[in-house]
Amino acid sequence: MLLLVGGDSEIGRAAEAHLRKRHRVVTTTRRPQRVSADRVMLDLAGDVSRWEPPAGVTAACICAAVARLADCAIDPVASARVNVSGTLALADRLLARDIHVLYLSSNQVFDGARAQVPADAPLAPVSEYGRQKACTEAALRGEMEAGAPVAILRLAKVVSRETALLRDWSAALAAGKPIRAFHDMTMAPVAAETVARAIEALLSERAQGTFQLSGPRDVTYLEAGHFLAERMRADGSLVTRSSAAEAGLPQGAAPRHTTLDSARVRERYKLAVPDAWAVLDSVLPAPGPRRP
Repeated sequence: MLLLVGGDSEIGRAAEAHLRKRHRVVTTTRRPQRVSADRVMLDLAGDVSRWEPPAGVTAACICAAVARLADCAIDPVASARVNVSGTLALADRLLARDIHVLYLSSNQVFDGARAQVPADAPLAPVSEYGRQKACTEAALRGEMEAGAPVAILRLAKVVSRETALLRDWSAALAAGKPIRAFHDMTMAPVAAETVARAIEALLSERAQGTFQLSGPRDVTYLEAGHFLAERMRADGSLVTRSSAAEAGLPQGAAPRHTTLDSARVRERYKLAVPDAWAVLDSVLPAPGPRRP
């Protein structure tokens, strides 16, 4: 049986939907009202020291995190309680029961100065979120080097039909309203479904090591906005140029590069991320009629 920690997250929901096609899956939630027979209570911000994984679990993917850079910057103590101490306490309990652990990390462990950064490059986080992810990675690599069944999967921008930015942009353009898109902020999107397939492969194999998954190239958010407008047959002038540097975003929010060297996942599991426009096209609703 597989365990998804953080089943309410965007990635968690996509992974659950994919994995249930071929595996028995149980997820966790921090919302008491969502607890059910196959969704158990777990809050990484609380006391994890006595939490017991459901009987029969053989592998677990840790999706749960405080992932908004602004939230981590505003309250580094509370966010680290989830992203570092709570996550590591949970990993310890899982590993003590010989449960394989897959930890989802981020391109934010790098400074973005280099495209297609290899998995073994020195970590150089700029954001508070990135520092927390790097700290957790370091502890898990120690477990890995001691022989524990641990894998790390670093991800760049993950998109799905639930991605708030794409949903909001689509709604605004459909209503003939303008959207603001950063010309100096990039992404190398990967579809949540592709991430789910990578999670399945790594859990099924009880893989060990560090893996990475991103799109093959970066595109700016401004370019993405224009792609969306063209796809929706909306007026391109509705896409207004904006600057991340002037928007007051937290430190590290707009790295120059977000691409990760994904060759190991591509070659080992035959999972290749297509170009950015193909990824976005796959998660966006079908385009409607051209606006007059």
